[in-house]
Amino acid sequence: MSITIAPEQVERIVWNQHHDPFEVLGSHPIEQDGKTMWVVRAYLPSASAAWVIRPEERIEYSMHPVHHPHFFECTIEVPQLANYQLKIKEGDRERVIYDPYAFRSPRLTDFDLHLFSEGNHHRIYEKLGAHPTNIDGVQGVYFAVWAPNARNVSILGDFNQWDGRKHQMRKGSTGIWELFIPEIGVGDCYKYEIKNFDGHIYEKSDPYGFQQEVRPKTASIVADLNAYSWNDAQWMEHRRHADALTQPISVYEVHLGSWLHAGSAEPAILPNRATEPVVPVSELQPGARFLTYRELAAKLIPYVKDLGYTHIELLPIAEHPFDGSWGYQVTGYYACTSRYGSPEDLMYFIDQCHQNGIGVIIDWVPGHFPKDGHGLAFFDGTHLYEHADPRKGEHKEWGTLVFNYSRHEVRNFLVANALFWFDKYHIDGMRVDAVASMLYLDYCRKPGEWLPNQYGGRENIEAAEFLRQTNHVIFSYFPGILSIAEESTDWPMVSWPTYTGGLGFNLKWNMGWMHDMLDYFSMDPWFRQFHQNNITFSIWYHHSENFMLALSHDEVVHGKSNIIGKMPGDRWQKFANVRCLFAYMFAHPGKKTLFMGMEFGQWSEWNVWGDLEWQLLQYEPHQQLKRFMKDLNHLYCTEPALYTQDFGQAGFEWIDCSDNRHSVVSFIRHGKEPEDFAIAVCNFTPQPHSHYRIGVPEFGFYTEVFNSDAREYGGSNMGNLGGKWSEEWSYHNHPYSIDLCLPPLGVLILKLNREKTAEALRR
Repeated sequence: MSITIAPEQVERIVWNQHHDPFEVLGSHPIEQDGKTMWVVRAYLPSASAAWVIRPEERIEYSMHPVHHPHFFECTIEVPQLANYQLKIKEGDRERVIYDPYAFRSPRLTDFDLHLFSEGNHHRIYEKLGAHPTNIDGVQGVYFAVWAPNARNVSILGDFNQWDGRKHQMRKGSTGIWELFIPEIGVGDCYKYEIKNFDGHIYEKSDPYGFQQEVRPKTASIVADLNAYSWNDAQWMEHRRHADALTQPISVYEVHLGSWLHAGSAEPAILPNRATEPVVPVSELQPGARFLTYRELAAKLIPYVKDLGYTHIELLPIAEHPFDGSWGYQVTGYYACTSRYGSPEDLMYFIDQCHQNGIGVIIDWVPGHFPKDGHGLAFFDGTHLYEHADPRKGEHKEWGTLVFNYSRHEVRNFLVANALFWFDKYHIDGMRVDAVASMLYLDYCRKPGEWLPNQYGGRENIEAAEFLRQTNHVIFSYFPGILSIAEESTDWPMVSWPTYTGGLGFNLKWNMGWMHDMLDYFSMDPWFRQFHQNNITFSIWYHHSENFMLALSHDEVVHGKSNIIGKMPGDRWQKFANVRCLFAYMFAHPGKKTLFMGMEFGQWSEWNVWGDLEWQLLQYEPHQQLKRFMKDLNHLYCTEPALYTQDFGQAGFEWIDCSDNRHSVVSFIRHGKEPEDFAIAVCNFTPQPHSHYRIGVPEFGFYTEVFNSDAREYGGSNMGNLGGKWSEEWSYHNHPYSIDLCLPPLGVLILKLNREKTAEALRR
C-alpha cells in the first residue's frame, strides 16, 4: 500500500492543530496509473482496527495505520465513493458509523456569512448552533459556532466520550467552525472544546444552543424547536393587526420559580388552607421543587385570568446558572431554562396563555452577562463578546461583563436573539432590562473608571444604535408586539420610532412616577399636603414618552419592604392606602405592571427561594384586596377612557390639581370618542369630605362606577349611593358641578350615565 499523506499532516490531526481537518480526513480522489482512486483517512483514537464499508456492495476494505497507531488509511478503486461507512474495532467491541468527514459541503452559504459579518443576519439562529438535519439521506446534527480567534474547535458529547480528538471542526473564512455528525439527534448533550493559540482549552456551552442541562450541569442539548404544533393562530393574527398602545395592558409580573412550588397550597383552595410562614433561606426548602411549565399553565394561567390581567410578564427565562440571580445573569440566550421543563413545555405554556386571552412578555437582558467559565466570557480564548478594556467591558457592581456592541457579530447575536423569542416562542413582548446601564459609559463608574465616546461624551453610541436596530427588526417582522424599556434617566425619545431618531421602543417604564408615588404614600398623610407635587408632577411629562407605570420586583426586595409594609397608619389604613395607590395608578395615564403578591397584600419582601405568602388569603382583608384588584382590572379593561388615549395630551384633563390642603386631586380621562370620558377623584388622606364639589363638563347623572372604599374591599363604605346628579353651578372652569362624598383614602371613578340622563330629560 502506498502512503498518500505526510507525517506532518497526521501530527496536526493527532494533536488537534488543524483548522480544516477535511483537508486530511474523509475521502479524497487521486489519480493512479490513469485511474480514479479514492483514499479514505480516519483518525480513530480508541480504535485498534478499522474498515471502510460500501453498503451497496457489502464489501469491507481494510484500513491500515499510517504514521500513527490510530490514524488509518485505505485506497479504493471505484469511480464514485459516497455515503460509505466505517467499521471500527474498539477493544472487544465493533461498531459501524458514517464518517463525519464524508459530508464535505458546508451548510452556510456565502450570503449567510456576508450577512452575519455585517451584523444583519436576522435569523442566524437557524444556521449557527446545533440543528437536526438530513444530509444525503443520513440523519444527524449539524453544528456551527463562531470562534474566530480559536486555534481549534471540537465537539464534545456522550456520543464521543467527551473526547475532543474525535470530532474536530472546520474553520471557515469568517471564523465560523462547522461539522455534521451523523446518527446523533435530539436529546444528545454536547459542548464545544475550544483551544487558543497558547494551548489553553475551554469547554463552552453553545451560545446558540436551544436547550441546556439543569444546573449545576452546563452542557447544551440538541433540540428541535419546530416539533411543537401551535394552536394560537387566531391570537397571532389578531395581534398582527392590533394597535397595542390603544389596548388595555395590565401586566402581572411573575418569577416562575417562587410564585408557587410543588406541594404548596394551591391558589384555588387557599382560603381553606394555610402553610408555614416563608423563612428567608439561600436555597429551596427540603422536599420543594419547581413547578413545570405545564403545571404552571394549569395553575398560574387560571389565577391570572380570574384576576383580569391582560398579560403575564416573566422574569428572565433564558438559561442562567444561579437561582439567586433571578435570571438576570444569562449564560444561554437561546435556551429557555430547563428548571421548569423543555422548550416544548414552555411553548405549551405560552400557547395556553394565548388560548385564554393572555399575552406573554419576557424580561430580556442584553446589557451584560456573567463570567461563568462555560458561558460567553473569554469565549474563544479572547475577549470576543465583551470589551477587552474593563473600563468599557465590566460592570463591577454586578460582577458581570458588558457586550461589545461595536462588533457586528456580537450585535447580530443579540438582535437575532430578540427576534428568536418572538419567532420560535410566540411571545408578545419583551421588557429590556437595565437600558440605562447600556446607554451611559459612566454608569455606576467613578471618574477614571470609564472611557468617553469619540466625541468626549458619556453616551454609549454603539449601544443606542444596537437598541434602534433591535427594535426596527422586531417590529418589522412582528407588528403589534410590545418592546418595553426599563430606562431610569431622561434620555430623550426612548419610545419614539427609529425613523424620528428615537430608540424605537413603544413603551418605557415610568421610574420617576414610581419613586414619587412610593415616597408620597410612605409618608404620614398629614404631611402629604406639603408634597402635592409628587402626585401631579408626572402629568407635566406624561405625553413625552409612551409610559408604563410599574410597581415591580425591584421595589419589594433588599430591605425596601413590600408595598403594604411601606404604608403608614394602622392595619386598616395600610390596606386603604394600598387600594388608593392602585386605584390612582389605574386611573392615571399609562399602561400598568404589578409584581406578584401585591394583589393580595403580601407583607414580607419577595423571597426568591420560597412561595408567595398564600396563607394570608385565609384572612378577610387579604381576600378583599384580591377582590379589589379583580374588580379594578375589570373596570380598566372595560372602560375605554382609561386606556385608549394614554399617551397624548387629549387623553387627560385636570379638574383640580391644586387642592393640597385636602390632598385631593380630580381629573378627567378622555377616550377617542368625544362623549367617552371618566372622572377620577382621589382623596389621599384618612379625612373624609361629605360635601366636596368638582366641576364636570356635561349635565346629567354621574354613576359611581368604582369606589376603592367599598365595604366588599374592606373599606368604610362611604360613597354617593350609586352616583350624583350634576347641578348648573359653574365650577373648575366647567359649566356644571357635582357635590360628592369623598371617602377616606379613597378613589372614586364616575361616568356620565347618558341613558339615565336622557330618560330624565324626556320626563
